[in-house]
Amino acid sequence: MTRGSSPTAASPGGSKIASAPPSGTTVAVRRGSVMLAVAILVFTQLMFVVDTSIVNVALPDIGRELGFSSAGLSWVITAYALTFGGLVLLSGKVGSMIGPRRVLTIGVAVFVTASIAGGLATSAEVLVAARALQGVGAALAAPSVMVLLMGITAPGPQRSRAMAMFVLAIGAGAAVGLLAGGVLTQTLGWAWVMFVNAPIGVLVLLGVLRNLPEMERRRTTLDVGGAAASILMMVALVFAFTSAADRGWASPVVVTAFVIAGLSLVVLVVCERRHPHPVMPLAFFSSTRSAGPLLSMLVVPAGQVGFLFFTTLLTQQVLGFTPIQTGLALVPFTLGLITTNQLTPRLLPRLGERVIGIAGLSGLVLGIAWMALVATDTGPDTSIVTVLLPSILLGAGAGATFAPVTAVIMHQAPAEHIGAAASLNQGLQQLGGGMGLAILTSVLAATGGLDNGLGATLLATAAFPLAGLTLFGIWARRIPTSDATHA
Repeated sequence: MTRGSSPTAASPGGSKIASAPPSGTTVAVRRGSVMLAVAILVFTQLMFVVDTSIVNVALPDIGRELGFSSAGLSWVITAYALTFGGLVLLSGKVGSMIGPRRVLTIGVAVFVTASIAGGLATSAEVLVAARALQGVGAALAAPSVMVLLMGITAPGPQRSRAMAMFVLAIGAGAAVGLLAGGVLTQTLGWAWVMFVNAPIGVLVLLGVLRNLPEMERRRTTLDVGGAAASILMMVALVFAFTSAADRGWASPVVVTAFVIAGLSLVVLVVCERRHPHPVMPLAFFSSTRSAGPLLSMLVVPAGQVGFLFFTTLLTQQVLGFTPIQTGLALVPFTLGLITTNQLTPRLLPRLGERVIGIAGLSGLVLGIAWMALVATDTGPDTSIVTVLLPSILLGAGAGATFAPVTAVIMHQAPAEHIGAAASLNQGLQQLGGGMGLAILTSVLAATGGLDNGLGATLLATAAFPLAGLTLFGIWARRIPTSDATHA
């Protein structure tokens, strides 16, 4: 047992459940070293990130084979974001009630099943449904990854190494997904970008069941009203923005969805004020210091998701790149992300969070704007090198942005709300990505489609990290540098 860890107690079913670690203590792993358990969790996160990027490269082939329209194709990404963002708050609470290890196992099993179903899909509707079910599995599993990661590691160097590995997996997963997506799509067909999750998921399940401990189940009441309101609000918002691309903003269906989202927000606030154990503690939004990082995680991912989606369409459907060439063109994005992600912890004590954050967000804005210029001025002499440079700049900006903001969010969360903080952090990223892509798809339709509107759409994409830069300027001055460096 790790020094300072809590003893275990038998559960009603006879299994061992480790007591939840108070500040400064850890939960002992079942077998092997702590870093082996960390590696299993990082590999789990890697699987989810690979799935996100691997699908992006296959989108043009999916659209042609299954008959998606340009606007409808965004549902392959949005369906996943919709169910993930809608359910992730509830899953964080469920994980604290029945155990994060158990919820992680269920989530991965659902994710693998949905991946197989998606690979077998013969129609657009079946694939979108499978992607939505993938989002359910990921929503169940993702918060528990972070909770277990913090539960089995001791504060200080060990946890810092684990967090660095976790964030590195996000960057590496994007690169692996982009390359694998290109290779699999071009050689075996787009279905294999879904099938590949099956063997990976089985390995994850074996590692989780063999090596990871269970943590204490909190005796609490489930916030049914808050959970239902949050799910309905997020689903209605994403549905409204996505449907607007096909139906128009004045469509009764779209207007009704926005009204439902607004009413659900009111109900959510009322429920969370009254419930002793809310799924979304309103304290997270009680001050600029706590609300700023979370709101940044809502708008900044929208720019990144939009960049990857529309750059994929640009390279394959406008410039005529093969899927492998597209993957190679976007890999520098990941290399830039990994490089700055590794440098950021060393630079924070010297330069401070404000300087690094502004530099990172500025890189995001400039990288997307640069790609907008590429899309506006394409011709027969446009080469892969033209796409590489803005990808590098965008990735470098992302690497200097996400790690510090995530660290601040998790560090500021009280011990009793750490699961909710992890859920909200990831849920807002998915919700922001889904809503942003839906809005940008409408912009593409309004500006002339793939032939004439890609440049304007990518320029509109830059508005999201620009909004994040504004938010960052407001809240960064109020958060001590130590919040990020000691998380």
